[in-house]
Amino acid sequence: MFTGIVQAVARIATIEDLSGLRSLSIDFPDGFCEDLTLGASVAVDGVCLTVTRIESPTRARFDVMQQSLAVTTLGGYGVGQTVNVERAAREGAEIGGHPLSGHVDCSARLAQVRALENNLVWRIAMPASHMRYVFAKGYIAVNGASLTVAECDRGAGWFEVWLIPETRRATVFEHKREGDALNIEVERASAVMVDTVHEALDERLAPLTAAVEALLAAQGRSLQDFAGLAPLSSAQALGGGPGRR
Repeated sequence: MFTGIVQAVARIATIEDLSGLRSLSIDFPDGFCEDLTLGASVAVDGVCLTVTRIESPTRARFDVMQQSLAVTTLGGYGVGQTVNVERAAREGAEIGGHPLSGHVDCSARLAQVRALENNLVWRIAMPASHMRYVFAKGYIAVNGASLTVAECDRGAGWFEVWLIPETRRATVFEHKREGDALNIEVERASAVMVDTVHEALDERLAPLTAAVEALLAAQGRSLQDFAGLAPLSSAQALGGGPGRR
């Protein structure tokens, strides 16, 4: 488990592509690797990676599987890329952000950057598949950093976060630009709650949806004629889907 409080900025020193995986050697600041052992977990831009080799007091090696390369931004990184890093939380550690698993759910895009006095406002374009898990004032992890959602628009597919000076100082965020890809981990409790509600609605409304579809079919119509969208789940078709809360 991780806390979402970025502990340091590190740099990718070497990249080696092997059969079925990519091996990264990462240079860390002095002291970060103290007591770091083989098998330990480190979040790299929000992706939980396992130490496979200690190469020096400030360098460790990690293997990244193809699935992680496909889902996260790590597949597009090169030598010299800087990354947010956090070691796994120890028992009894203070949770300064919110609990994270290091299992990235999707990649999103930095759509807009607005500079205010002392702060940056990021608007992040989120895939529709995960936008339903985002709530204003809720938590979200961006490249391993626990942030609070300031605003969100599920219909338009974006949310906004504010970056205070300390966050900008302690992370790689100061160097991100519009169009950059970001790793997103949604807040797990919210995701479980949303999925549970959707599944319950689907189960309870399925018989009614089938009856409505049969009536429409008799008239040569379908639910999609009214939605104007791709096929919907039963809950969405009857008003229980994203954006209708």
